[in-house]
Amino acid sequence: MKKFGGSLFGASLLLTVLLAAATAAAEYYNYANALDKTFLFFEAQRSGKLPAAQRVKWRSHSGLKDGLAQGVSLEGGYYDAGDHVKFGLPMAFSVTMLSWAAVDNRKELSGLNQMQQALWSIKWGTDYFIKAHPQPNVLWGQVGDGESDHYCWERAEDMTTSRTAYKLDQYHPGSDLAGETAAALAAASLAFKPFNSSYSATLLSHAKELFSFADKYRGLYTDSIPNAKAFYMSSGYSDELLWAAAWLHRATGDQYYLKYAMDNAGYMGGTGWGMKEFSWDNKYAGVQVLLTKILLEGKGGVYTSTLKQYQMKADYFTCACLKKNGGYNIQTTPGGLMYVREWNNLQYASAASFLLAVYSDYLSAANAKLNCPDGSVPPQALLEFAKSQADYILGKNRQGMSYVVGYGPKYPIRVHHRGASIASIFDLRSSVYCSQGFESWYKRSQADPNVIHGALVGGPDENDYYSDDRTNYEQSEPTLSGTAPLVGLFAKLSGKLGSYGGGSPKPYQTTKPPASSYKATPTTYSPKQSGAPIQFLHSITANWMAWNTRYYRHKVIIKNNSQKQISDLKLKIEELSGPIWGVNPTGQKNTYQLPQWQRTLKAGQAYEFVYVQGGPQAKVSVLSYY
Repeated sequence: MKKFGGSLFGASLLLTVLLAAATAAAEYYNYANALDKTFLFFEAQRSGKLPAAQRVKWRSHSGLKDGLAQGVSLEGGYYDAGDHVKFGLPMAFSVTMLSWAAVDNRKELSGLNQMQQALWSIKWGTDYFIKAHPQPNVLWGQVGDGESDHYCWERAEDMTTSRTAYKLDQYHPGSDLAGETAAALAAASLAFKPFNSSYSATLLSHAKELFSFADKYRGLYTDSIPNAKAFYMSSGYSDELLWAAAWLHRATGDQYYLKYAMDNAGYMGGTGWGMKEFSWDNKYAGVQVLLTKILLEGKGGVYTSTLKQYQMKADYFTCACLKKNGGYNIQTTPGGLMYVREWNNLQYASAASFLLAVYSDYLSAANAKLNCPDGSVPPQALLEFAKSQADYILGKNRQGMSYVVGYGPKYPIRVHHRGASIASIFDLRSSVYCSQGFESWYKRSQADPNVIHGALVGGPDENDYYSDDRTNYEQSEPTLSGTAPLVGLFAKLSGKLGSYGGGSPKPYQTTKPPASSYKATPTTYSPKQSGAPIQFLHSITANWMAWNTRYYRHKVIIKNNSQKQISDLKLKIEELSGPIWGVNPTGQKNTYQLPQWQRTLKAGQAYEFVYVQGGPQAKVSVLSYY
């Protein structure tokens, strides 16, 4: 990626990018709106016969005969990503994440009138898992052939590819997949318990059987289902066994499962592995946080010593995310995004952010702090990290782009997703076959005909660059496992009304402000030492009502009207009561500076920043520059 230069083109590009970022700024903290859209993504990914209440109208029934060739009904469940394979491991992890949100963020989801949507999203997955588990030691782990599916570009409603189903049993074990499915069903049983105790009990029964199956017949699921290796290769099953045991203990209170996690803590790596990743493949950090909750609640008993070892590893992950881990920290992009891998990186940021938001709650409830090698940290700092990642995802980034499709004024419009990229079956009645889809739809440069609302795409690279290109699947393909953690994350942030905003899914009625509000008010600063004027152009670009208060989005353009370059500009911003984007605090009171990548302003160049607050505008002035 080229750095912004001092040329006219560079200045113009900079202004374009920043203007987009400014436009998105008012939406950054509307987490309730973003939350509502994530549920739409799960509706778009549904396989099977769709319900009458389906809100995503460009989809129709599909996969109605899944499993019938093998003598079992496997209708339902979710398609994994931009394809039409039902991969069991990431689907189960996604349901675990949805269920964890429904359990720990019940208050927030209920307050937003979204609890029913959460339960529907979970149940579409758990109903499928029940069908896929017809006997105690049998689990159907996948439907669809990944190889043939990826050679075709067609709608789910037109599928011509193989719908082969793949089974785990005592002769073909898969402890990782069976363990994760057990965890999903145990967590889901907790989610449903206050609302449907009978269904909750059914889920728990399946969870217990699957855990026994996973533990008794051990092996990697990708050895039993080789077709999955190229897509979701498992790195091991010990973390899933501990993960399932932890969730079963929470769901049942049965000490057997806690003892299992304690007895196998060292052997299975629960107290040995310090991680900097939490994902569909690596559950250790999740296990460690979940078990630390027991310790923080004072319920460790005879297992206190082992639980403290689990807590040390939970703290390792968390301190690494906060970059307070004695140098053993996560990598971040220049814009502050957690960066783990080139392929679909945002899934790691979303999962880590949700986990830190959860751990923040557990620490707060215990009135405890996080002890890192670089100092103790209050629980609020964990939530601030989670918020920073959420804001980046929703548009507070160098490209001013929301990576949640359909959210905000600028988002990906060429998503690597078969259904989104081909005209709906209700608009184009004729079938779109395998190679025809590639020629007529995949290679199109136009925007997708169907907006797949709520989909979290793979996201930008390590330099914050994103290419909105359908063929760029590493960046533009959404997944279940990437989007699912956003439910709990957005619910949590929506609940922090006083700090971050939120409310109902559409809390703001954005209206055009009075004409006078658009009047730009320029001020000029001319330091005596140089005689070079710096001009501020201050305007209000939007306003809205929220909770009986009118908020304004303020845009300030800084322009170097001199004939020479200036650098290291420091601003004094007083009477600021809301969030601000585009400038960074220096650590001194009311003092801000331009980002590292924009420390200089060429002659005639402009830069802008944005802030949101109620009441009058802040006072902006120059402290110094060179």
